[in-house]
Amino acid sequence: MTLEIGDIAPDFTAPIQGNGELTLSSLKGQAVVLYFYPKDSTPGCTTEACDFRDAQPDFTKLNAKVIGVSKDSVKRHDNFIAKNTLNFDLVADLDGEICEAYGVWVLKKLYGREYMGIERATFLIDAQGVVQKIWRKVKVKNHVAEVKAALQELA
Repeated sequence: MTLEIGDIAPDFTAPIQGNGELTLSSLKGQAVVLYFYPKDSTPGCTTEACDFRDAQPDFTKLNAKVIGVSKDSVKRHDNFIAKNTLNFDLVADLDGEICEAYGVWVLKKLYGREYMGIERATFLIDAQGVVQKIWRKVKVKNHVAEVKAALQELA
């Protein structure tokens, strides 16, 4: 099943940094920027995370919560957050169920080799839990500005 604009965002409860836990449906009443990225501490993922970090005051003003998701462990997330002073939650999707539910666990190709991995994607979910915008195959440069602009249109 492919997630579409207008669908209810699939709910989940998953571990986050600091041995915490996050349930998506508990965030109803505010917008959520749910972004999926391949791996902590890689160049593109670090740039994207730092861009979201730097824009956090703008997202807060727009009553939106940013959440990153990858298949990295909580320990790796803790290290990634500490190293880059990240100011938002990172979900550890260890079994890949969240990635599957959002359709971002895909066949990828690199240098002629095929493998399964996370497609860089972002979902803008409104305060009622409805998917309002989807970015797939995200290019990191200017992406956070695009998300912020879409969020401002929702407000």
